[in-house]
Amino acid sequence: MPRSVRLHPDHKETVRLALERNRFLTQGQLAVNLGIALSTVSNFFNCIAVSIATFEAICEALGLEPRLIINLDKSTEGTNGSFFTPNVYNEDTWVGREKLIGELGNRICNNYRLLLLVGISGIGKTALGERLVVEVSEWLENNWACYHQENFDNQQQSSDFASVAARWLEKWGELVSPEDRKDPQRLINLLMKRFSDRRYLIQIDSLENILQGNEETGWSDFQDEWWLSFFSSYLKLESCKSCLIITSQDLPGQIEAAGSRYKNFWYCQPLSGLDEVERVSLFEKIGLDVSPESTSRDYLERIGKAYEGHPLALRVIGGEIKDPPFGGNVLAYWNKYGHEVEEVEKDIAEAEKGLSAGAEDKWRLDRFTRILRRNVRSRLDSTFQRLKEGAKWSYILLCEGAVYRYAVPEDWWLGHFGGLGSR
Repeated sequence: MPRSVRLHPDHKETVRLALERNRFLTQGQLAVNLGIALSTVSNFFNCIAVSIATFEAICEALGLEPRLIINLDKSTEGTNGSFFTPNVYNEDTWVGREKLIGELGNRICNNYRLLLLVGISGIGKTALGERLVVEVSEWLENNWACYHQENFDNQQQSSDFASVAARWLEKWGELVSPEDRKDPQRLINLLMKRFSDRRYLIQIDSLENILQGNEETGWSDFQDEWWLSFFSSYLKLESCKSCLIITSQDLPGQIEAAGSRYKNFWYCQPLSGLDEVERVSLFEKIGLDVSPESTSRDYLERIGKAYEGHPLALRVIGGEIKDPPFGGNVLAYWNKYGHEVEEVEKDIAEAEKGLSAGAEDKWRLDRFTRILRRNVRSRLDSTFQRLKEGAKWSYILLCEGAVYRYAVPEDWWLGHFGGLGSR
């Protein structure tokens, strides 16, 4: 892994304008803001190699995308790709879906413009999208593609089209005037030009948050009609080098309608739970005994089947079993909470008796089983309630940390814990 990178000479003016746009009067003020030496900041602005971490920190402060301003000379140390950093996918806890990953990866590398991953909350859509980025990382490097991630579950950022479009363009080094911000069509044109001329891989998570509707009634049209104009324009592009990976709890009907004439450009993948082998592998990674001769394996298989392989629910249950007071004793856990699983089994069995599906309905049935959604929510609620009663401070820290999407340093947590104790 390279240790240093440098600014491309062609982008000296880009970073100078970004310094002014972000209201840093001098390079020295930027250095103070970041807590790094002025000489290091000066090296960055003068195209002299700095560490990857410093390069990324300066780019973040200036609202720039590192991949777009880096020196792309492959003979230069530091240009060999370190600027896509998925946030959820974790190799240590990932299991299965190998065939699906291969198929979807091929679609990304073969000019599909829009890839939708659709499924209920907690089924692993975002993690799968980030796993796909890792799968096509070599393709990204060879094609100098820029990876960007947008999460509509982040309530601290505006999600109307004009705000998001301006944010993307500024991060990629584009100057966006106040007039541009008031003209969504102008912003669409600027984005379409970039998607045509350059290669972007953009992951957009929790799309349902910009749709009308809710989890109980389902989702329908976009809240902001300019999003529909954006996706329509994107699918209609005569030439496109980019790809959007979208995760959502529902397939937006407006996208389906807009893309009806461009079926070779987009694909919707319904995401169901883990299969039997994958469920066992997940429990094994958690640290539970799944050996064929183990008396606990049958119980774990019943748990996995009852929750239809829902990854989040199974990780929560597996974590409960692994931690005190059970310490990995599956039988002890079953003796105490097995009745909850039996109730889920009963609900699922009753629901299945009433299901009849045609070919067009199949994708809805395997994703939107209301019984499964209700049972998963009930399982999570009961688990957190037990945590609240049995480990109060762990529960409080979990609630406090729920707002952070990125990793937080350990020393920060320790200091924060001390502050909580004074409340």
